[in-house]
Amino acid sequence: MSFPGMPGQGLGGVMGGSSGGMSEQEQAMVKTMQAAMESCPAKTVISGSMGFALGGAFGLFMSSMSYDTPLSPQGQQLTSLPMREQLRRGFKDMGVRSFSSAKNFGLIGAMFAGTECCIEGFRAKNDLTNGIAAGCVTGGILGAKAGPQAAAVGCAGFAAFSAAIDYYMRMPSDA
Repeated sequence: MSFPGMPGQGLGGVMGGSSGGMSEQEQAMVKTMQAAMESCPAKTVISGSMGFALGGAFGLFMSSMSYDTPLSPQGQQLTSLPMREQLRRGFKDMGVRSFSSAKNFGLIGAMFAGTECCIEGFRAKNDLTNGIAAGCVTGGILGAKAGPQAAAVGCAGFAAFSAAIDYYMRMPSDA
């Protein structure tokens, strides 16, 4: 099997020519995938799904680190239970916390990606301003339930974080 950008045999042992070694079916698949990655709904779903997966892993890790020591009152109560019950409660708590983090990360990822894509489509530019504006909108929406001051702080915080990440990702590589 040939891979894009790699020299080699195409399907059936025929050289690919100007298509980079890809068959017509492979070229159509690449074109379809590129079109999907340029659509806002697809970007939103992909970002939400990846955020959900990352949030689940992060939540699982963080919940596994949060158990009390046997010296605390909660730890004393937990250690007095049989081992099977301790494990059952621990795994249940890890699952609940992991799912909660997954939902939050997925929501933030989908909200940010969808907003950024819409702003990019509206402005017809792909620059740092899109990420900053999307970060501000996302942070403002997430903080809106706590009041206007929290929305403003959320807007500023997410915008600054988005600017830092976008700036770093757009830096030219030294290689």
